[in-house]
Amino acid sequence: MTETATGTGAGRSAAGTVRATVYGYPRQGRGRELKKAVEGYWKGRVTAGELRRTAEELRRANWRQLADAGIHEVPTGDFSYYDHVLDTTVMVGAVPERHRAAVEAAPSPSSRPRPSAGCPLDGYFAMARGTQDVAPLEMTKWFDTNYHYLVPELGPDTVFRADSGKQVTELREALALGHRPRPVLVGPVTYLLLAKPAPGVAADFDPLTLLDRLLPVYAEVLADLRAAGAEWVQLDEPALVQDRTPAELHAAGRAYDGLGGLTDRPRLLVASYFDRLGDALPVLAGTPVDGLALDFTGAAAGNLDDLAAAGGLPGKRLVAGVVNGRNVWINDLEKSLSTLGTLLGLAGHVDVAASCSLLHVPLDTAAEHDIDPQILRWLAFARQKTTEVVTLARGLGRGTETIAAELAANRADLAARAASPITRVPAVRTRAAAVTDRDTRRSQPYDRRAVAQRAHLSLPLLPTTTIGSFPQTGELRTARADLRAGRIDAVAYEERIEAEIQEVISFQEKAGLDVLVHGEPERNDMVQYFAEQLTGYLATRHGWVQSYGTRYVRPPILAGDLARPEPMTVRWTTYAQSLTERPVKGMLTGPVTMLAWSFVRDDQPLADTARQVALALRDEVNDLEEAGTSVIQVDEPALRETLPLRAGARPAYLAWATEAFRLTTGGVRPDTQIHTHMCYAEFGDILAAIEDLDADVISLEAARSHMQIAGELAGAGYSRAAGPGVYDIHSPRVPGADEAAALLRKGLAALPPERLWVNPDCGLKTRGWAEVRASLENLVTAARTVRATLPAGSS
Repeated sequence: MTETATGTGAGRSAAGTVRATVYGYPRQGRGRELKKAVEGYWKGRVTAGELRRTAEELRRANWRQLADAGIHEVPTGDFSYYDHVLDTTVMVGAVPERHRAAVEAAPSPSSRPRPSAGCPLDGYFAMARGTQDVAPLEMTKWFDTNYHYLVPELGPDTVFRADSGKQVTELREALALGHRPRPVLVGPVTYLLLAKPAPGVAADFDPLTLLDRLLPVYAEVLADLRAAGAEWVQLDEPALVQDRTPAELHAAGRAYDGLGGLTDRPRLLVASYFDRLGDALPVLAGTPVDGLALDFTGAAAGNLDDLAAAGGLPGKRLVAGVVNGRNVWINDLEKSLSTLGTLLGLAGHVDVAASCSLLHVPLDTAAEHDIDPQILRWLAFARQKTTEVVTLARGLGRGTETIAAELAANRADLAARAASPITRVPAVRTRAAAVTDRDTRRSQPYDRRAVAQRAHLSLPLLPTTTIGSFPQTGELRTARADLRAGRIDAVAYEERIEAEIQEVISFQEKAGLDVLVHGEPERNDMVQYFAEQLTGYLATRHGWVQSYGTRYVRPPILAGDLARPEPMTVRWTTYAQSLTERPVKGMLTGPVTMLAWSFVRDDQPLADTARQVALALRDEVNDLEEAGTSVIQVDEPALRETLPLRAGARPAYLAWATEAFRLTTGGVRPDTQIHTHMCYAEFGDILAAIEDLDADVISLEAARSHMQIAGELAGAGYSRAAGPGVYDIHSPRVPGADEAAALLRKGLAALPPERLWVNPDCGLKTRGWAEVRASLENLVTAARTVRATLPAGSS
């Protein structure tokens, strides 16, 4: 360890005022109070005042937890009723024209809580969720995380207008409570790079051309925050860790030359995370901003060398993200101290932080009473990560002798994890090492398989299906809770599951769907359900993480080598098939998604872990086929999400990711039809990989993006069948049959009818039965209407 890291000599003087901070904190509360309050508001059970008070209480509790842990500078503005990018859209006044009526017609601020002064909450939620008359904003993944943001819609006529009400209000709340707050905003360059052309705007419109129009709005917000008492403001620019053109880098430099040159502003901290800044680092370092916040974990560890090569940040503040904010494993404190010690010589002042917002991890390990206490010591959720940040700041600023006990305990916990028998299972490793290329290939090419599948399944043109899940009713959730609590036994629970499956199958037959699903009533989550049946995984009780809006998931934790002790889905799939003559899909979650939506182990390459998962799923696929299942769907919604942010790392990732999928499905007969599903991501970057999966049918999100993916598939020469979604399930809207038919016709303009399926965008578990019934009936009507217009002889 370097001398500066020990807190001796000159290093101690330089680091004596090291501060601990974080960029953001989980919003939901210990009992997901925010989710319950917002959904209650939507249903009319929670008043405006009650929702507002719940939000205030959650913000105050978060700040108090952070301050009590020793965090010196707390974030404000990171709290959101739904999404922080949508909050930015409100802040800059970029409300789409179709939502303006909802915004302007909403009641006055005295009767409704507002996310900001100019946007009543009902209008805000209209943008997020839509109404029966107005479609919502498109939703997609936040970089390579499983968080979803609402995509800004911009055009050459967009007029920006500052509305700093939310940001100023939350800053003042924190100041009144005695905290040292740092407002956090999405930066102007990232905001524009995340945006898309609004409907009706030319597809080649570049939102970044609006930068000069947007910067004065940011200047006004910064002035408002300074007047309200902000000393520092953080501007998040994660888009700059992606490959950027010289023009985009020039725009970033111009933006921060302008904002940094303002006289009426707080001090500015520009933050990036998830990967290394690369060419953007010297650009930002050369602007008159007062500091940079950089990620030094995982793929971003290269920022250390890049910072040294750029000459450091003399005279500026560096906030060093050395605690991984995206995974749940404890930090290697000594390794982080070494990195921090090196950084002391590269900046005017160094503070310590997590690598990104702690929004991406659960709240507190202390709530997990079902995990072995020894294993629990290997884990760090948001509260534990703040403790690690504070410990590192103290060791850096006051000397490692002040944290000797913490260092010793950390070394012991790291050693215990490495030596644990759950970490390495020789039989699993031997099987994975024996995989050959033949194991990852179907026995016949797609064109021959397609003929066999048409003969076997006898489906009409434009066959209809759903993605897998059906609404999870209150009765079903109650039964699951009763089983856990011992109020009912397994027999009673299974009778409830059978009744749900009967209802789902009966409805689908009456609605006229062609390929059915069993509805997944036995599944709490599409990853957790499988993780609980595979060795090597840990499940949490309270490890909730926000996926989008009020949708929270509990990612399981992959702690060791993985295998499948027994079949996981065969019983319920075969039971459903016994109720109908129509084909019922077997439903599995694919290997990449099992990793992406888990907290994955960090002690071996992801490719090795993916192969273990694929082999376990391969066993399940083979058992389903042996039981008579002719259509098997292996969902990979996370394939695009997990794509590395830098192009140079993508070929290696896509090679092992597609291999893992083919290893899962490669052992089935030619007449068994393999489906996959993806949703809410930008698929243009992975079209070749979609082909390389060698699935027979892929279903994708398309309703919010107006069937854009169908044209992209056709343009890329995709040769298999596809089901671009015609029903946006993330909105409560019930699309009419005419609306679904219009989208379907757009799909037919790109793909031939013999290769086009009709389906929703995603699973239906979050929707209610009333809207699902109406929407699926309209979907079937649309398919039949369009099918009837196809030329005679289409096949």
